[in-house]
Amino acid sequence: MHKVVLIIVIFSLVVALGVIFAGGEKTSVQNVEIKNGVQYITIDAKGGYSPRTSSAKADIPTKLIIKTDGTYDCSASLVIRSIGFQKILPQTGETEIDLGTPKAREPLQGVCGMGMYSFVINFS
Repeated sequence: MHKVVLIIVIFSLVVALGVIFAGGEKTSVQNVEIKNGVQYITIDAKGGYSPRTSSAKADIPTKLIIKTDGTYDCSASLVIRSIGFQKILPQTGETEIDLGTPKAREPLQGVCGMGMYSFVINFS
């Protein structure tokens, strides 16, 4: 009986430590690139948006690329109110959205049609 309790306690500690260390870890995603003077920001849409937060440069022509791959959930219904964009994305493919030349400190937020999933792009 004592061995079972000891095993449960050890297992619980291992799980708790795993959650603490994995939860504190932040992964860096490189989803912004500049080609020929145009900034491209790529976001995946499937079961939400990834990455949820992006950082990009302001005052440079910018295009947002939304990638779908077998996306059948509400993240395929994209709304970006600040630019008047609303569209059902293809289930698989890429959608390019011209963002013009974003200004610093004016974040761009995208949200699914149901309001469940969102992403934000911060410009500086």
